[in-house]
Amino acid sequence: MQAGFVSTDRIRSLFTEAMSQMYRAEVPQYGTLLELVAEVNAEVLATNADLRERLTRAGELERIDVERHGAIRLGTAEELHTIRRLFAVMGMQSVGYYDLSVAGVPVHSTCFRPIDDQSLSINPFRVFTSLLRLELIEDEGLRAEAAEILAKRRIYTDRAIELIERHERAGGLTEAEAKEFVAEALETFRWHGEATVSAETYKRLHDAHRLIADVVSFKGPHINHLTPRTLDIDAVQQRMPQRGITPKAVIEGPPRRECDILLRQTSFKALEESILFAGADGATEGTHTARFGEIEQRGVALTAKGRALYDRLLASVRGEVQVGAAGAKARDYDAELSERFQELPDDWSDLRKQELAFFHYSATPAGIAAAVTGQLPSNAEELIAKGYLTFDPIVYEDFLPVSAAGIFQSNLGTDQQQNYATRSNRAAFEEALGAEVTDELDLYAERQARSLETAIDLLGLAALQLRPVA
Repeated sequence: MQAGFVSTDRIRSLFTEAMSQMYRAEVPQYGTLLELVAEVNAEVLATNADLRERLTRAGELERIDVERHGAIRLGTAEELHTIRRLFAVMGMQSVGYYDLSVAGVPVHSTCFRPIDDQSLSINPFRVFTSLLRLELIEDEGLRAEAAEILAKRRIYTDRAIELIERHERAGGLTEAEAKEFVAEALETFRWHGEATVSAETYKRLHDAHRLIADVVSFKGPHINHLTPRTLDIDAVQQRMPQRGITPKAVIEGPPRRECDILLRQTSFKALEESILFAGADGATEGTHTARFGEIEQRGVALTAKGRALYDRLLASVRGEVQVGAAGAKARDYDAELSERFQELPDDWSDLRKQELAFFHYSATPAGIAAAVTGQLPSNAEELIAKGYLTFDPIVYEDFLPVSAAGIFQSNLGTDQQQNYATRSNRAAFEEALGAEVTDELDLYAERQARSLETAIDLLGLAALQLRPVA
């Protein structure tokens, strides 16, 4: 890095803090959620020494308090292309492709996030970024009108573009430039209470789909939620009503387990906010519903084999017990989910041995000491059994399309679950993005392999042929 430039990690941390402060001012209940999550996390860490030790060993403990994910919905290919460049200034790349048409939501999405271990440990900020799929709007006239409205708007400030170009050209930004960039970039995510369309146009967009109205009707793609990470989402869900917050009926994702897997999410319904519609005779008052609160609990990343089992089990539950409007059958769904998921091992050793999850390997002090004597076993299983090699779950840094769809549905006015056929178009998304989307499973496999290689080197066993560990 050139002298005088700050790291992309520094810029990302500045942006995360500024975003959190802005959203807390805009949506006061977000502040209430932060207080509740901090309370629950402190209790968990105080009573679960094993978890605290594991999080410390994995370098996760320090990041939990700053950990956030946000979500933003874009309208055009140009907007998506530019936001890729904007997030690159913060050291974030496009990871994973998500087709939300599975929930009847006309978008496809990716996650912008850091990808290397050090950056993730400093600040794993993620933004779930969706692109409106105008081709899924059935009304041709409305589709053309929406495209025309979106073509006229500019969601990035001129100075933000200049600083993105400066970063690309020079290879970095100074501290002063980084702070200016954060302030300018924040304008893209800010709430605007004035619609760019009339009440009549808004209604037609809304009738086609609430999300279409949200994307098309405003001058910028306001961030619609900012999500802290909890260590016990069930406790948060139970206590939300005590804080005046009504949670959605079911927690999305896998059931409660001893060994957390993937991602569990809950939320409260979107706020009804006052807005002004444009009109020839002056602005008219109305309301819009888009922004909500969300909480997440993250577990271990699953391998392709583990993910296939997870997807099969989840689909079997959703096919048999669907949550209805207003949360009907929510208890039946939770009970069936817990029952079906007994097929997926709830033990770290079993998950590792059956190659269902990804782990980070470390040489222990005892192993390094034993290496001096040359008395080490010649295979990984014996090294682990003797306490010379240890493993910790690699946290899942990404998202689940069915869970995201469930959150979307809840915040469009219902907890009713829906199952739809996929209509993905990854090629079109990547063309708009201007880059290929990174496969998240490849990233986890690389992290696991690097950790095992480093551990073996520390033990002086690099020349030995160890049985592969997954």
